[in-house]
Amino acid sequence: MEMQERVAGVIAALKAEYPDARCALQYKKDYELMIAVRLSAQCTDARVNQVTPALFAAYPTLEAMANADISHVEELVRSCGFYKHKARDIVLACQMLLNTYGGKVPDTMEELLKIPGVGRKTANLLLGDLYGTPGSVVCDTHCIRVCGRLGLSHGKDPEKVERQLRAILPPEESSDFCHRIVLFGRDCCTARNPDCGHCPLVPYCKAFNPEA
Repeated sequence: MEMQERVAGVIAALKAEYPDARCALQYKKDYELMIAVRLSAQCTDARVNQVTPALFAAYPTLEAMANADISHVEELVRSCGFYKHKARDIVLACQMLLNTYGGKVPDTMEELLKIPGVGRKTANLLLGDLYGTPGSVVCDTHCIRVCGRLGLSHGKDPEKVERQLRAILPPEESSDFCHRIVLFGRDCCTARNPDCGHCPLVPYCKAFNPEA
């Protein structure tokens, strides 16, 4: 099977399975998504969604978050893990948004990567979800695992996989594709004991059928 045929088939099957492609993190304001993504590192989206309501209620504006007591933020986000680093990054990031970017989340990779706690994964998610930037590829563990099994990418280095996927995915599909891959990775193509018997992507899966 040619790569473009595989990609088109995977995209179509994922759309049928998950017609509503959305980030699972809950937020109302752009900067809240930035905060939620930072909290999601080494933590489940479900846990983050349990933590952020109290955090956003305690500091309901960007200005309030930028002036927050870091030790109090630590208490509020403790259950997300790595809470000291995350609390510090959240406050410093909000300060930078206010002082450098006029209170707005930047809309370029170059500027986003200057913000404390923002790496390429976070930046790509923000670009895709907030600005609809074509070619935004979010390489989390689910994406790397599933795309590797499908034969869409090779290796486990996030930046290398990002480049590989950007080369083959239609730019206008890439952001939604990544959201769907995450959902699929949680529901079916799990790290251990993937449910291949009920998998809609079996016809395109190199791990299941090396001849596919």
